[in-house]
Amino acid sequence: MTTNDHLINDGQTPDLDNIYLASERLRGVVTHTPLQENINLSDRYGANIYLKREDLQVVRSYKIRGAYNKMASLPAEALAKGVVCASAGNHAQGLAYACRKMAVRGTIFMPTTTPNQKVKQVKLFGKEFVEVVLTGDTYDDAFYAAMEFVKSHDSTFVHPFDDLQVMEGQGTVGLEIFKDSNFKIDYLLMAIGGGGLAAGVSTVFKQLSPKTRLIGVEPLGSPSMKVSIDEGHVVALDKIDKFVDGAAVKRPGNITFDVCRKNLDRVLLVPEGKVCTTILKLYDEDAIVAEPAGALTIAALDMLKDEIKGKNVVCLVSGGNNDITRTEEIKERSLLYEGLKHYFIIRFPQRAGAFRDFLNVLGPTDDISRFEYVKKTNRETGPAVVGIELKQRDDFEPLIGRMHEQNIVFEYLNDQPDLFQFLV
Repeated sequence: MTTNDHLINDGQTPDLDNIYLASERLRGVVTHTPLQENINLSDRYGANIYLKREDLQVVRSYKIRGAYNKMASLPAEALAKGVVCASAGNHAQGLAYACRKMAVRGTIFMPTTTPNQKVKQVKLFGKEFVEVVLTGDTYDDAFYAAMEFVKSHDSTFVHPFDDLQVMEGQGTVGLEIFKDSNFKIDYLLMAIGGGGLAAGVSTVFKQLSPKTRLIGVEPLGSPSMKVSIDEGHVVALDKIDKFVDGAAVKRPGNITFDVCRKNLDRVLLVPEGKVCTTILKLYDEDAIVAEPAGALTIAALDMLKDEIKGKNVVCLVSGGNNDITRTEEIKERSLLYEGLKHYFIIRFPQRAGAFRDFLNVLGPTDDISRFEYVKKTNRETGPAVVGIELKQRDDFEPLIGRMHEQNIVFEYLNDQPDLFQFLV
């Protein structure tokens, strides 16, 4: 039985020679994705911004690299018993594609809550070589079911990040960036979930381009690697925001933590709303469809804007598996983050003309985007949940001022997360 779900780091680290070998194994399997200068971002930040487009990979993320390299490293007798993973996202698709390319049986455990579109994609990439098992409501449920399957079938579990061969496969992204850049890279930004990509790529750059500043980027709502580095040991977070699903991990890997702690210059945390704004801008300005984790590195550029002027900066766009059904949520989170959408409970007097009075407090470009009113016939006032969308962030304070002047009785919801989640 081969499992590696709770690897203890005994000094093992990814090896540059093995990353070169992985690159040879992956030749003809993965796409050598482009390193493209982005004119819009370069103009915005006064720097030379390049995007490593792993969203253009064959499975629309870098995950195929680690999964295939791990499987190609296994002996024939292990492959004959099949491989297993637990994933609701890109790792499942990468493993499925690798199984099809190598004609190896794969069993992929996914939570029953996984969107049907993702399940279909896994089956599409794996064809007849992959069986998808839907079980439990969470990733943890799927993971434990996968572990039971591994024990009973003597199969090999392919970890999404905390495995040397997986990290070395992901490290081939770094080799491509280094080979394709005919310039000195001053900053390299990488998204971090469990840390496999950052561990592999940073291993390449620490040895081939030691002066490049290596920046990890995590979502603000799931900062497991940053917290672990700050604490000096691996930390499992009790609760995370799962919105940036490709990088929302409660606990980084043991090996990945050790490598990232040594190699990264720093880890930045980006608010989920900022990620949403970035996704929309990338689509509108560059026709790039980035998933939330894929937009993390570009979203982090604002945090570095003063120090990257005139520098050569590479942002690794890790994936483009964005579910179109999430578009409205992405827009909403972006508007809230940018201060352009505000929710209130407004208590209207139960008299004719009360709503007309409220409309008078709105500015010329303010728009009511939501209105839910419950008439209370036995009370003097009736509450309504009202959403107002603004054209400019600076329009908010004048709106609040006019509401006070007109004696509008209201409660602001944006800064009350529990009540906001319940009502909105």
